[in-house]
Amino acid sequence: MKKPSSHARPKPATKGGASKLRIIGGEWRSRQLPILELEGLRPTTDRVRETVFNWLNFEVPGAKCLDLFSGSGALGLEALSRGAKECTFVELNKAVARQIQTNLSTLNAHNGHVLNMDALSFLQTEKTPYDIIFLDPPFRKGLLEQILPKLEGNWLSDKAYIYIERESENPLTELPEHWQLKKEKRAGQLTFALYQVLV
Repeated sequence: MKKPSSHARPKPATKGGASKLRIIGGEWRSRQLPILELEGLRPTTDRVRETVFNWLNFEVPGAKCLDLFSGSGALGLEALSRGAKECTFVELNKAVARQIQTNLSTLNAHNGHVLNMDALSFLQTEKTPYDIIFLDPPFRKGLLEQILPKLEGNWLSDKAYIYIERESENPLTELPEHWQLKKEKRAGQLTFALYQVLV
């Protein structure tokens, strides 16, 4: 899912529900939440999310999650709906981060925390381990290559899962040796995959 730059401006909502995010499973199943209409911002599709959370069906309940390039917050909100213990949302765009916070308040979700900051800057803060990390950075900016090495160390709990969305033409050639590919699928120009840290 491509994300907007920090200078992207909200566009007026369009007809046909294009400015809504639908939670597809869990406590808030079928709830529709507003999202800002910004160029390059679109939530991970229902079909992809359904596949991903089928992969993580038994891992999400009770998990501590990080949605590092949050955008609409679709992945983190879905995780909370399905029983994650907590989720940290990191989003650079101020208006988008504010909308995630508003949606969390609408859902009365006190276990979601929004940080309006750059993902790389966040990874320079004090490390805390997460059980599941969602990585869906803007396409074609080389961000995965910068982010992945920085997750090593205390950002990953034992046997943590890392979910990655990327453009299909950009294969991941350098991954830590102890990250095991569990699942991978392609949907058009998007490839999404789930890895697990081997202890």
